[in-house]
Amino acid sequence: MSEKRQTQLVSAGRNKKWTNGAVNPPVQRASTITFNSVEEKRKATQNRMNKTLFYGRRGTNTHFAFQEAMAEVEGGAGCALYPCGTAAIASTLLAFLKTGDHVLMVDTCYEPTRDFCNNTLKRYGVETTYYDPMIGDDLESLIQPNTKVLFLESPGSITMEVQDVPKLTDIAHQHDIVVVIDNTWGAGVNFSPFDYGVDISVQAATKYIVGHSDVMLGTAVANEKHWDQLREESYLLGQCISPDDAYLGLRGLRTLDVRLKQHQESSIKVAKWLEEQPEVDFVRHPALASCPGHEFYERDFSGCNGLFSFVIKGSNPAATTAFLDGMQHFAMGYSWGGFESLVLANEPESFKQLRTVANPGFTGTLFRVHIGLENVEDLIADLKAAFERYNEACK
Repeated sequence: MSEKRQTQLVSAGRNKKWTNGAVNPPVQRASTITFNSVEEKRKATQNRMNKTLFYGRRGTNTHFAFQEAMAEVEGGAGCALYPCGTAAIASTLLAFLKTGDHVLMVDTCYEPTRDFCNNTLKRYGVETTYYDPMIGDDLESLIQPNTKVLFLESPGSITMEVQDVPKLTDIAHQHDIVVVIDNTWGAGVNFSPFDYGVDISVQAATKYIVGHSDVMLGTAVANEKHWDQLREESYLLGQCISPDDAYLGLRGLRTLDVRLKQHQESSIKVAKWLEEQPEVDFVRHPALASCPGHEFYERDFSGCNGLFSFVIKGSNPAATTAFLDGMQHFAMGYSWGGFESLVLANEPESFKQLRTVANPGFTGTLFRVHIGLENVEDLIADLKAAFERYNEACK
């Protein structure tokens, strides 16, 4: 990007045509757009696909500002908006798949992505093949004549494997396959997908873009080649968001850089502390050498965030409960990316359902943590007390 990241995040989407001179684009709520003449209506209809007020589902100036900002930040041609990250994933897949097609899906994908493939896509006659996130050149052997989409998620959900994105995209493009990535962990700024051959970058903007755990929001940024198809198919599916949520997405962008830096600093400190604990088998943080694909993280990413996992030695569900109950600063919740710290646990047997070709074979319990913006020493003290409860329950 030509500007420094911090400057771009502050200025993106603040064109005066959206702000009318205000610092922030105002929240413009509208379902019906009215026209004063036949000619005015005709021009709006002709330009309805290009950030022009036409009908509320096409967007208002608030939406246009957020779409412009996201496309600029990630480096794509356009951005479609969805009511959540899962909607963004599902709609993107539906935009490029039809009955009889085949999709290659990374085995470490977000669980609702797997459910969508195994249920909805299967019902519509689309075949899914799951592949090991570390597959490399062997991806070629899985490509079929009807393979239309390669789906990446890097790092992988829960187990955090970092994929060799440029290698996989190169293989896919040799077969005219559309490459989609779930780029939520990269937040659109720590990993620049279009620099590595990705065609469409999907995010649960619910997470780091919004950053305050109070909005459900999804985005999909596409390159020039695929933008028109993504935009129109998403419109036909009825996908839209409220202008208030678009505004909060824009507001979150302004502080994204400073938040990510603090998440990164604290998470690395916690991860290194965890590596020293006798109860911990290993830590899966992309910034640490112990994480599969760490070399790709070092090569392709400009930074990390607060989300990572660690695996302890052994599995004791009662002790896991003791670990989780009584936390002072970590809460249990099915999300991440906000200012608060979170923790969830996965016992080894759960990976039999979560993974089909790349079961990590853990013998111990995996804890996924999101390191928030609290004082890092308070978070370490909270984890230390949790290990003490765990050890006591194991006696």
